[in-house]
Amino acid sequence: MPFIRPSSDLRNRYNEISDFCHKYDEPVYITKNGQGDLAVMSIETYEKLIGKFELYKLIDEGIADINKNKTRPFKEALADIQKDL
Repeated sequence: MPFIRPSSDLRNRYNEISDFCHKYDEPVYITKNGQGDLAVMSIETYEKLIGKFELYKLIDEGIADINKNKTRPFKEALADIQKDL
């Protein structure tokens, strides 16, 4: 269940919102005039979310390379990595 707060709580109950975000690793949805306006989350939660997006992008690139036959044997790739060490 999302945690929804009015925009006035950003000013009046900032610490409570911050504590919630850090404790539960979930965003708090902020409304303005009764409509959804913002999602607030801790930096840690944001960085995890961005990390997932970056990982999904790399996976998509890998799948596209497989579909285009732009791959090579694992042993060959590993040998190239090891010679650079």
